[in-house]
Amino acid sequence: MAKLATGRVLTKSSALLDEFNASLPFDKVLYQEDIKGSLAHAQMLESQGIITTEELLKIKEGLEQISSEIEAGSFVFDISDEDIHMAIEKRLTEMIGDAGKKLHTARSRNDQVALDFRLFVQKSNRQMIELLRKLERVLLRIAKDHTETMLPGMTHLQHAQPINFAYHMLAYMSMFKRDIERFESSYERADLSPIGCAALAGTPHPIDRQKTSKLLGFKEPTINCLDTVSDRDFALEILFNISVMMTHISRLSEELILWSSSEFNFVSLSDDYSTSSSIMPQKKNPDVPELLRGKTGRVYGNLISLLTVLKGLPLAYNKDMQEDKEGVFDSVETARISLEILREALDTMTINVARMEEACKVGHLSATDLADYLVQKCQIPFRDAYKLTGRLVAECEEKGIDLSEISLEELQHVDRRIEADVLEHLDLRSSMNARDSYGGTATNRAKEQIAYFEGWLENV
Repeated sequence: MAKLATGRVLTKSSALLDEFNASLPFDKVLYQEDIKGSLAHAQMLESQGIITTEELLKIKEGLEQISSEIEAGSFVFDISDEDIHMAIEKRLTEMIGDAGKKLHTARSRNDQVALDFRLFVQKSNRQMIELLRKLERVLLRIAKDHTETMLPGMTHLQHAQPINFAYHMLAYMSMFKRDIERFESSYERADLSPIGCAALAGTPHPIDRQKTSKLLGFKEPTINCLDTVSDRDFALEILFNISVMMTHISRLSEELILWSSSEFNFVSLSDDYSTSSSIMPQKKNPDVPELLRGKTGRVYGNLISLLTVLKGLPLAYNKDMQEDKEGVFDSVETARISLEILREALDTMTINVARMEEACKVGHLSATDLADYLVQKCQIPFRDAYKLTGRLVAECEEKGIDLSEISLEELQHVDRRIEADVLEHLDLRSSMNARDSYGGTATNRAKEQIAYFEGWLENV
């Protein structure tokens, strides 16, 4: 059968042009969205008297059979059909004749592509939200188990102040919460139906765009057809949202890589999510977080690629926009498997509580507490207290002890105003729990944050 869309071009296209022009090898994944859109469009055409009820039934039966053929792997994809839309329409026409030819009435491939792609992105937004929710539940479980577990909080990758491991995990929960909110916001913004816009200017046929919008589950139709067929903001948004989410995943992955090293030994990844060296039999490599860190650059590239494609396009549709899908498909699949494997790796890892707490005794983590004590109890100006604390830290360095281990006599030798209650302030756990301002690391505040996230997850 000849190409359905020949029109002005009467000669047969070259095989090289067919290969270069076709999007079928990758956009065939949109077959469900294409069939869903065509069914809704056909129902609207029938309700408006543009096709008959008998023709609608033939179209419906034909599209359902095509869906079954694709699912079964018996559907023949021919690259000369260019894309999934023409492949399905050609097969439908072969099956039901003229009724199949009427399906494209009052629509163009421009609004058809925009619809199918938007449906895919909306489905993917929901998928990302659900996978993030599952990841958040694992992080919440870890947090609930470790509200008393101390580890060194760091700035500049240097030991700074003692925090609890729950608090650290809750920081990532906060990041992924924002990711969920971005996907939700993008879903709401893109919840508009493009179908019925035709090529760029609407159609003279008496269609009902509100009806197709309702049938497809959209909130309402788009308002301007010229913008609609050229709009790919929804694709850019999901690429951006995935990029930010993968940034968060990469930051957590970097910490997992550090924490699983011999130097840290804070966590041990399960053997199920680790690999061995090809030459060194003793090695256990953190390949999962390393791959997650690496794949982040991949999704960044997809975002930049689409931004570059769109930046100079005049209205309305241009063939350049065929480059809009592969990057989105790739980023969505990358994000899907990344979220799933990160969740599993976290859920099965072992947390070395003793090693984390031992590491808190390196770096004089209660130094700020001593300075605060000198200000509050001894009425010493902060800058003087800061210098005095620095002097004591230097003395501890010379003696090879941590500031939390210094004796009262050694403290009073430096300043007689220091009293016995200072030792409580220098205790590492007391230091952690002293930070009980709203949003702080104290155990009671960590539990407060856990309760907040539990409530939020119930309503996402």
